[in-house]
Amino acid sequence: MPSPKLIALSGSARRGSLNRAVLATAAIAASSAGAEITLVDLNDYQLPLFNQDLEDADGMPDAAKRLKALFRAADGFILASPEHNSSYSALLKNTIDWCSRAESDDEPSLAAFVGKSALLLAASPGPLGGLRGLFALRGLLQNLRVTVHPEILAVSSAHEVITDGVVTDAKWTRKIGDLVKDYVGFAGKLAG
Repeated sequence: MPSPKLIALSGSARRGSLNRAVLATAAIAASSAGAEITLVDLNDYQLPLFNQDLEDADGMPDAAKRLKALFRAADGFILASPEHNSSYSALLKNTIDWCSRAESDDEPSLAAFVGKSALLLAASPGPLGGLRGLFALRGLLQNLRVTVHPEILAVSSAHEVITDGVVTDAKWTRKIGDLVKDYVGFAGKLAG
């Protein structure tokens, strides 16, 4: 089975983000399970709010082109998104919107997403851990023809198990690691 090439991406750009901490733990687990990981920080890809008029006038922003190239080269995604009003973050939605755009008339539709897989994670101080946002994110990705891993993980009361940007609770570290290891096998099979 080939080693999958995975993008690890948080839907939060905030320093001290609980989701970034969970994503860091997931990225380490994925690398240990044999995946090739590219950790993406959306602070490095500043994108304007998607607007068709802006795209028509100026084309796709350079940051979107660079990010989309990474997406196209990957086999799948490990996504950690905060829950904003029972959905995923606007930052993540805007990123997906820009990367879903074709850069030429001969580019296949949704080239950055079709045939890829995804694992969905969330972390929140609340009792549901961001779970509602992951259900909404699953629907979006499936519409983009991404195969979403059947299991999702939401870390509840995350402020109690994350210290200084690191998941310090052994139970949650193990849960994240076990799920990521399973996902790496899943992504490898789909990529193979």
